[in-house]
Amino acid sequence: MSFTEKMKEKAKKLQKRIVLPEGSEERTIGAAVQLVKQGLAREVTLLGAEAEIRKNAKGADLTGIRIINPETSEWNRDFAAEYYELRKSKGMTAEQAAKDIRQFLRFGAMMVRTGKADTLVSGALSATADVLRAGLTIIGTAPGTKTASSCFVIDTHNDQWGAGGLMVFADCAVIPVPTADQLSDIAIASAKSFKGLVGAEPVVAMLSFSTKGSGGNNENVLRVQEAVKITAQKAPDLVIDGELQADAALVPSVTARKAPGSPVTGRVNTLVFPCLDAGNISYKLVQRLARADAFGPFLQGFAKPLSDLSRGCSVDDIVTTACVTMVQAGGI
Repeated sequence: MSFTEKMKEKAKKLQKRIVLPEGSEERTIGAAVQLVKQGLAREVTLLGAEAEIRKNAKGADLTGIRIINPETSEWNRDFAAEYYELRKSKGMTAEQAAKDIRQFLRFGAMMVRTGKADTLVSGALSATADVLRAGLTIIGTAPGTKTASSCFVIDTHNDQWGAGGLMVFADCAVIPVPTADQLSDIAIASAKSFKGLVGAEPVVAMLSFSTKGSGGNNENVLRVQEAVKITAQKAPDLVIDGELQADAALVPSVTARKAPGSPVTGRVNTLVFPCLDAGNISYKLVQRLARADAFGPFLQGFAKPLSDLSRGCSVDDIVTTACVTMVQAGGI
C-alpha cells in the first residue's frame, strides 16, 4: 500500500473535520468534492461567497460540503472578540480585529482554534508566509515548543532506506537558519511526525558537513552539537545522534569508521538538516535523481495541525495533504 493510500485509509477511519479557506479556488473545490465522495472526512468546509463557489465549481456536485462566508458568518462577533484578546498586546484594536477576522485564512484558523474544525489546509493561492502567520498568531505552537517547522515524507521506493523506503526530511520549507533550540524542536517534532505518519519508531540523525567534531569549532558545527544535547535532555527516550555527515548517518560501514558506537547505526529514518538551504536542496535532489516521491511540506509544531500547499498543487495533492493533516489531528 502506498503512502497516499495509507493516509487515506487512516483519514477515513478518523473522520475529522477540515476547513479549506480558499473555497472559491477551482482545485480546492475539486479536492473538497473528492474528500466527500471518498468519505475521507466527517465534515468539509469551504470558505467564501456561495455564489462564487458554485460558479467556479462548474456544475460539480457540492452535496455534503458546508459553505461559510467569512464576511457574513454568525461567528464573526465571537471570533473578532477572541482575536482581539490574542493580539491586543501587539496593538490590535477591537475595530481592526472585527475587520481582520473576515480574512479567509484568519477565519479558518479561528475555526480550528475554537474547535469548529479539526484542521486547516491552504496555500493554493496564498503564500507560505501568510499561512504560517495565520497559524502562529491564532492557533499557536504546541506546548513545550516555540518552533513551527515543516517536514517532507520521502518515499525512496527502496527498502534499504528508512522504514520500508519511507523517510522524513526536516526542515525543508520554513526556518532559514535554525538556532540550536529550534533545531531541537524540529528534531522532536519530526520524530513525532515520522511515528504518526509512517507508523514506525523514529531514529533521528542531525546532519552537518562535520561528523563528531571533524569540522572543528565552526559555529554551524557547534550549533548542531548543542541541538543534540538539548534534544537529549528534552526527549531522553528518542534515538538520536549528531552531528553526522549524510554518509555517516546512512551507511553503516561509514558510521562505524566516523562515529563508532552510534545508536543510529543502520537505522536512520529521520534526517534533520542544519539549515533550510541544505534541507530544501537535498529533498529536491533525492526526488529527482533517485526518482523518489516527496510528500509535503507538512507543517509541524502547531498546537493544532494545519498544512501549507504549493501554489502549483493539483487536486490530488490537496486531497493527500488534507488526509495527512487529518491524520495529524488524530493525535500523532
